Amino acid sequence: MILNNYFVRRLLLIIPTFIGITLVVFIVTRFVPGGPIEQAITRYLMAAEGQQARGGGGGSRATSRVQTISPQAVAQLAELYGFNKPWYVSYVEWFGNVLRGDLGMSTKYTQPVLGMMVSKFPISLRFGIISLIIVYSVCIPLGIAKALRHRSLFDNLSSVAIFVGYALPGYIVAIVLLQIFAFNLHWLPSGGLFSRNYAQMNLFQKIGDNAYHMILPIIAYTISDFASMTIGMKNYTMENMASDYVKTAVAKGNTYKNAIWRHAFRNSVVPIAAGLGGIITIFFSGAFLIEKIFNINGMGLLSFTAIQDRDYPLVLGNLVVVSVLGLLGNILSDFILSVVDPRIRLGE
Repeated sequence: MILNNYFVRRLLLIIPTFIGITLVVFIVTRFVPGGPIEQAITRYLMAAEGQQARGGGGGSRATSRVQTISPQAVAQLAELYGFNKPWYVSYVEWFGNVLRGDLGMSTKYTQPVLGMMVSKFPISLRFGIISLIIVYSVCIPLGIAKALRHRSLFDNLSSVAIFVGYALPGYIVAIVLLQIFAFNLHWLPSGGLFSRNYAQMNLFQKIGDNAYHMILPIIAYTISDFASMTIGMKNYTMENMASDYVKTAVAKGNTYKNAIWRHAFRNSVVPIAAGLGGIITIFFSGAFLIEKIFNINGMGLLSFTAIQDRDYPLVLGNLVVVSVLGLLGNILSDFILSVVDPRIRLGE
């Protein structure tokens, strides 16, 4: 009963938090210069100047320039993009549409925002799940092995490789991998997710081709998390190895190895497991530079281009999904933490 009340309170807390996040960003989009109205006016003026230049005879530059646009046209643009009302009225209308599942229409692509995000979601989901499996399945055993062999040759050599990977940003790693394995050695593709003859392949060939194209992006995606996760797991394990309860378990007749696996390991995993809930946001975020380098049209690149193009409905739509996932991820982290660590009683 206490546990249920705890999660009910946390779920109810999502509502004001979500309103606060979206309200701040919505207000910013209303007052930041360079919005869709300004961009539409710029495109109109450039098109008008181009027409005058072509009509100037023989391709010569036009001597006159279109410098203004009528107030009526500006008012029509404001009505078209929803800027003709006070920001609080527009926010209430936008929030009501969100509750109905309508995230609006992209001002740049004139497509439903929800449909655009749904089309990119499988790509980000694929990379997110694979990265999650690789990082946790490799880093946890590696961190424990480094802790058990502290200051050995294995620990020192692996630490050098890990710190180098941690120091290099993912996009730098992507460029280096691309140069070596795609351009110099020609072992792996330089970008994209599929080969040109993908449609003619059978199911197993498609799976292999997709995996072949994902090798370099996955390495670039996971390199930073791989390093931090491994070092974190090693430090947590070493801290618990030196704790009194491990010494007590050994004094009661357990072997040191058995005490480590039965007691220290579980407590070492607690901080790692606590962050699992927040990882669900990676399914929608992505790394836009890595996606740009490898020509992957995922959520990261979509979000970046939306900000770059001042496509506010798309920016807000992405914010809605990411913020909701982040808030739910925090609750999931609390639940996972209570399962892994029996000392924690949520709600008490």
